[in-house]
Amino acid sequence: MADQNQKAEIFELNNGTMRVFITNYGCTITSLSVPGKDGKLADVVLGFDSVDPYMQGLAPYFGCIVGRVANRIKDGKFTLNGTDYSLPVNRPPNSLHGGHKGYDKQIWEVAEHKKGDNGSITFKYHSRDGEEGYPGNLSLTATYTLTSTTSMRLDMEAVPENKPTPVSLAQHTYWNLAGHNSGNILDHAIQIWANHVTPVDVNTVPTGEIKPVKGTPFDFTTQKRIGESIHEVGIGYDHNYVLDCGEEKEGLKHAARVRDPSSSRVLNLWSNAPGMQFYTGNYVNGVVGKGGAVYGKHAGLCLETQGFPNAINTPNFPSIVVQPGEKYRHSMLFEFSVE
Repeated sequence: MADQNQKAEIFELNNGTMRVFITNYGCTITSLSVPGKDGKLADVVLGFDSVDPYMQGLAPYFGCIVGRVANRIKDGKFTLNGTDYSLPVNRPPNSLHGGHKGYDKQIWEVAEHKKGDNGSITFKYHSRDGEEGYPGNLSLTATYTLTSTTSMRLDMEAVPENKPTPVSLAQHTYWNLAGHNSGNILDHAIQIWANHVTPVDVNTVPTGEIKPVKGTPFDFTTQKRIGESIHEVGIGYDHNYVLDCGEEKEGLKHAARVRDPSSSRVLNLWSNAPGMQFYTGNYVNGVVGKGGAVYGKHAGLCLETQGFPNAINTPNFPSIVVQPGEKYRHSMLFEFSVE
């Protein structure tokens, strides 16, 4: 557990070009400013000005790390090595993002904070056996590092101490490359290096199928305006993409590229995770954020690299079970540019 004296605070990483504010409450990115065309800085993440609204539960997972298992677990149940586990059904009829009090709602310990051009901050959390219904003690670390003038890396690690357990962490930032207060993201263009998607049932749980995206509104194998086919997918995109065709560098695969035409800002995302939830903020509704900005539907987009949703109950999906002494590793690289 985090030291009880540890309080929720906001910390800064700043290399002179890029400025990031992160709180130890849920390892949450509250603000991230990068230059657009003409060098104009804008804050490109949805969020709040202080930690209080996060702690009051006003954020629909803005900016945080979610776990022990990201996304949905069907009916809040799974069986592991013959033992049945029941989880909080916090998004009926399923368990979502770790339950009622997942890692996004915990105060993490600040283990290290380095200033300067390659500034970084490391958070630690100890998740106990039975917390939110999950088996075994789990030691977690998350480190955000400014790796160049306009790039940031996140390295997440988790080690089970005494029992096998499912582990799948995700970073849930809502991006709007035109600026957090600029309206919706429907004019952003996105390319996703995924030839397949995992279709879902009426409760947004994967059916177990792995389907080609070719010829469907889910096809972003070449860059496409997000708003182009969004009306064909219900209330918007909220689907797991199978990251199966991105080039590799430094052990990470190219997952997505997003471009905002108004500012010319581009975000390239690289990850070592097998899947990515592409979510278009379908449930955001009148949230009052930074500077009084009102965030509505589609005000931001999420690129949550992850294990496949409900993998613990789906034998043909890549396993998310980690054994005691093994190390779960999940890294993401966010590269910003102007193109």
